[in-house]
Amino acid sequence: MDQNSKDQSVMTVNEEKNKVNRPQIEAAIRMLLEAVGEDPNREGLLDTPKRVAKMYEELFEGLHKDPREYFKTVFNEDHEELVFVKDIPFYSMCEHHLIPFFGKAHVAYLPKEGRVTGLSKLARAVETTARKPQLQERITSTVADSIMEMLSPHGAMVIVEAEHMCMTMRGVKKPGAMTITTAARGVFENDAIRRNEVLALMKNI
Repeated sequence: MDQNSKDQSVMTVNEEKNKVNRPQIEAAIRMLLEAVGEDPNREGLLDTPKRVAKMYEELFEGLHKDPREYFKTVFNEDHEELVFVKDIPFYSMCEHHLIPFFGKAHVAYLPKEGRVTGLSKLARAVETTARKPQLQERITSTVADSIMEMLSPHGAMVIVEAEHMCMTMRGVKKPGAMTITTAARGVFENDAIRRNEVLALMKNI
């Protein structure tokens, strides 16, 4: 078997491994509906298992992607000043209750030796990291660490603001409460002036 055939074979195996099992999800949703006392055969619920399976395939597509992939393309530019993308919307699913949480991410980094990436890649890294059963804290640190690992900047800082439906719909029932998490790496971890610059831009722009 030549190398191309081997690579194709590996890709096929990985695709099968990563493929969402829709029939299994559909069966699980039917069982869930029955378990809560519903009738999965009534008109309004007949296609619900299929709809949920299709939705989960979309919501959890980040399970099989690595946010670091977006930072493999690097441009050389004479720029070593702050790069900051603000108000990146995201949606995720709390891994503790499988209830959504959503909000905005703010991503900043300070390039080193002219290594910059496309602005859209910062947003894609946030989206990919969020699209799986997640914790807000993990989204924040994963994006920051991916930037540091792949771009080797002077520093990176990620701030995430989100509302969690597990606090709104159940438990403490406090709609509108926002959770804010931060991850500061490199110069932003050690230099209060640099860190405050990002915080000021987040609030005022």
